This record gives sequence, C-alpha cells and structure tokens, in this order.
Amino acid sequence: MKKFVVCFALGLLAASGTVDAQFTGAPAGLMTARAQSQAPAVARAQREVAALQAAKQAAANAVPKPFSRVAVSAGISAMGVNMQVATNVNKYINVRATGNYFSYTMSNQSFDDYTVNGKLDFATAGLSADFYPFPKHGLRFSPGVQFYNQNGATANVTVKGGTSLSLNDVDYYSSSTNPIQGTAEFGLNTRKQAFTATTGWGNLISRKASKHWSFPVELGVAFVDAPTVKMALNSGQACNASGQNCVNVTDYAELQSNLQAQIKKYQDDVNMLKFYPIFSFGVGYSFHIR
Repeated sequence: MKKFVVCFALGLLAASGTVDAQFTGAPAGLMTARAQSQAPAVARAQREVAALQAAKQAAANAVPKPFSRVAVSAGISAMGVNMQVATNVNKYINVRATGNYFSYTMSNQSFDDYTVNGKLDFATAGLSADFYPFPKHGLRFSPGVQFYNQNGATANVTVKGGTSLSLNDVDYYSSSTNPIQGTAEFGLNTRKQAFTATTGWGNLISRKASKHWSFPVELGVAFVDAPTVKMALNSGQACNASGQNCVNVTDYAELQSNLQAQIKKYQDDVNMLKFYPIFSFGVGYSFHIR
C-alpha cells in the first residue's frame, strides 16, 4: 500500500514537471522533446491573447469618426424642461441643438388690491458649437445662436373697487361699481434671434467609443437685449378718494399720461438687463449611427 501511494505521488509530481525524469521512470530526452514541441504553441497562444486584449483596449479608446454618433439628453433649465441633440464633428467639436419649454397659467389670483389672470411662457430653441480643448475631459466652451424665442409673461388685471392705483406718484381709486381693468406684458424676447455664450462640463458624445452615458451641466447667457414693458388701462372708471367724480379711464387724459410715465419708469429700471441667464443640467445617452 505504501508503495502504491509513493508511486501515485511521484506520478503527479512528474506530470506537473516538479520532479526529474529519473524518479518517474520516463526518459529525460522524451520529456525535453515534449516541452520543446509545446513551447511554440504556448507562445503563439500568449501572443494571440495579448493581441486581442490590445485590440479591445484600442477599440474602447478610439475616437469616434465624424458624424458617426448622435446623443440626446433631457434635463431641467432656468427656462423649464430642457432637451438637447448633438453629433460629433471631429475630436474637438460637437454640434448641438437645444430647446427649452415651460408654461404656467394663473387664474383669478388675488394680490392685495388686484385680481390677476396671467400666463408665463418660456419657449426657446438654438444651435451651439461645443469646443473641447481637452477632448478626454468634459470642459467645453460653446458659442451659439438662439433662433427662436417666445419668453414672456402676460396678465389681465382688475383693480378691486374702492382701492387705489398709483401711477407716476398719483393715486387713482377704482370704482366700486365699474372697477378699473387693464393688461400688462413683460417680454424677454426683444431679439428673436440672439447670440449665446456658455461653458459647461460633460461631453454628450464621449471620445471613448465604448462610453454612452453623460451628465452635462451648462452655464452662460443669451444676449436678447433689454426686456419690454407694456401696460394698458382699457376699461372701468377712476374716482377720487371718496368714490365720487368717476371718469372712464379711456377718456381720462391725466391718468393716461401718468400711465405712460409709469411705464417709462419701469422700462428704465430693466434697460440694464441686456441678457438673461442660461443654466441647465441633465442626463444624456449617445449611440452609433454608422
């Protein structure tokens, strides 16, 4: 039994090459010839594995061909819901289309002496060229143009009866039986087409062909010129403090003159605002198209 165990152990050691042929009973020349015949095959297999690994790594790091990938993203911006579509031009540049949308309606809301029905609308679209000075990193600079702009707010306002309306530091009182009514408009689209300048982090189309997801952030401005302020009083009567001597607002020359002076004050206050901010963040996914 002991002899069998010893022979079995020696056989295992011989198979692993850890004992000399003289202990196994196999000729030394046969062992050497077998090893020499297997060496080229082993080396060839090792080279093939290394080549496959290198090719896989090169494919993962390859820069996508021009216009070979498209990316889409969705997120939130200062102007509401943000959508983007981009494609790659070369190693350093993407072309990107953007759009923003938001709408809010207010019905019969009371604010001190006023009842307001209004609507806030944001709707923009534009194109940008994204320049990445360090293609393997996310930093970018993006000049662009905004070709569609419908940003603004409108409202219908009723001055509650018996309350005052101040225009150019003069108080007028709304009739209890026929209150003053008017409209107001605040426009952020003086220039329907405007230049934009932004910077950000995150490449919608990674320069690594194997990477698809991105999380872009953008910050900048749109040069839309100063906002516009419009107001009109088109119905109702204005009275004195005791509610007497009421006059239709459309026929009240002094009131209309003071209204225009008040509009000019509001316009002067916002004339310095030649641009509005751009800010967005979201998640994007890119895919191959050729």
